[in-house]
Amino acid sequence: MTTPTSDKDDARMPHQQRTPDPGPWQPDDLEAIREKYRIERERRLRPDGVAQYQKPVGDLAEYADDPWSEPLAEREPVTDEVDAVILGSGFGGLTSAANLRKAGLGRIRLVDAAGGVGGTWYWNRYPGVACDIDASIYLPLLEEIGGMPSRKYAPGHEIRRHAERIAEHFDLYQDALFQTQVTSLHWDDELSRWRVGTDRGDAFTARYAVVSSGPFNNPKLPGIPGLEEFGGHAFHTSRWDYEFTGGDEKTREYPGLAGKRVALIGTGATAVQIVPTIATSCAELLVVQRTPSAVDIRGDRETDGEWWARMTAQPGWQRARQDNFLALVSGAHADEDLIGDQWTDSATARGRQRLMSGTGEDVATAMELADHQKMSEIRARVADIVADPDTAAALQPWYRQMCKRPCFSDVYLQAFNRDNVRLVDTKGRGVDRITETALVVDGVEHPVDVIVFATGFEVEADPIVRAGADILGRKGLPLAEYWADGLRTLHGWVSREFPNLFQLGSTQNAVSFNFAHNLQEQSENLAAVVAEAERRGVLVEPTAKAEQAWIDTIHARRIDMSAFQAECTPGYYNLEGQPPKSTNHFGGGAMEFAELVRAWRSNGGMDDVLAE
Repeated sequence: MTTPTSDKDDARMPHQQRTPDPGPWQPDDLEAIREKYRIERERRLRPDGVAQYQKPVGDLAEYADDPWSEPLAEREPVTDEVDAVILGSGFGGLTSAANLRKAGLGRIRLVDAAGGVGGTWYWNRYPGVACDIDASIYLPLLEEIGGMPSRKYAPGHEIRRHAERIAEHFDLYQDALFQTQVTSLHWDDELSRWRVGTDRGDAFTARYAVVSSGPFNNPKLPGIPGLEEFGGHAFHTSRWDYEFTGGDEKTREYPGLAGKRVALIGTGATAVQIVPTIATSCAELLVVQRTPSAVDIRGDRETDGEWWARMTAQPGWQRARQDNFLALVSGAHADEDLIGDQWTDSATARGRQRLMSGTGEDVATAMELADHQKMSEIRARVADIVADPDTAAALQPWYRQMCKRPCFSDVYLQAFNRDNVRLVDTKGRGVDRITETALVVDGVEHPVDVIVFATGFEVEADPIVRAGADILGRKGLPLAEYWADGLRTLHGWVSREFPNLFQLGSTQNAVSFNFAHNLQEQSENLAAVVAEAERRGVLVEPTAKAEQAWIDTIHARRIDMSAFQAECTPGYYNLEGQPPKSTNHFGGGAMEFAELVRAWRSNGGMDDVLAE
């Protein structure tokens, strides 16, 4: 089923929720597929785990340089006081700032190492970049700010522009500090303020501090021997070099790649978008693969203006669509599927619907059978599209769908039918080494002129490391020390001994595929609490009892995913095959967590954090 994008489609489609056919798969079929998955996983395991990657520092520092802003300009250090400082200006930082503005705060300061707002959408401007979540539910505050995405899945430049519009609408540029990194965040017990220091010499104070340092900003590079010796041109996808390739996000012609042999290392979600976009510009495009992505149907299309106007006429339309999506991907019942994409037809969603359909299977069996059915369809799709049998076989994913980030494209697989696109399958081992002129895979040299690293980000870093700041609470207590034996928070966003400090992200709460929706919910919650704190004239800090109760809840509701992840092919989801023994996520899922927090606010829960 697809989502309508016109009045004609809307009139003929009832949007009934899918009920998957249990299909021919039976429990006896699973053993053979498990063995195949195990073999493919074993081929890819490395003893160094996440250490196989390296940071872009030292001789590799240029891979992290900002190509999107003018060189750093000298300025005088800032030494004033603001109501709130927010570390990060992605959607988490922006929605926090917007909601704090609505809560009555005057001076709100965004601080970001980037040269502008947008977070991951500031950095990622590579050819073909777009969101893989329906724009109507992904873009936060869209109903309030206004606007119509051009497509079901908005391109990156539109998403970045939406971030800029949020900053403009809520007057967030006035006090912002860009190209600036917060290095210290120290609570002053006497002043009841946060003292903020930066790498630009700033030293100011803030009544509230929000840490919203997302995971998709800092690029990582593979630790391939000889990387520094390559004599051609090389860059990371999040720092795309348009000066070299020509073109831009909107003009999909790249004359700088004409006549060039280009190697793209990596076949994750980024590569799935880049390959079909640049293929027509390269003399030869080598797609270097360790593990194939599971690429499902995307179904992208232009947004029909008449349908959009009719759909958005009802107040509350965005929240209704967000909640509907959240319910369906969580396996809950909904009378209709308002989004109708492949996220709501994932293996997980199918498994939960299979359980509700009364098959009599236990949870594990139902989920595994649904996954087997889904992945078989995805592998069959590869065979149907890719003409060369050997290439098709190498592009088929042999793992459970949620072992890696699911991908969606209607043009990626088709690109391998082009004469100038060649898959270099490393059979799970990666590139042996790089020479001055070539990649070496399994002892074979592949001459190239350009190397593009689609190797992702440092998502494995813990939240303290990602913040990049020395955080000290009451009496100089380091946050790293307070969390040394495990995270200690209430609902993942506040910790005792660290008053008026808020953490956004996925720690000790729940996440969904639509992470922007999670951040929006979190920012609304913290702003509501701040508004009440302002009214009462008190600090925001959880009681020891409330904090411990939430830790106990996390432990009691924790879902042990270690066995599942240990059987997954290596990737960033399972720390390259070395998954942690425990998780800090709320086991009830994103839908239950959102309802829990809303009920907490409505039923006097704020007293847990607003003690006199």
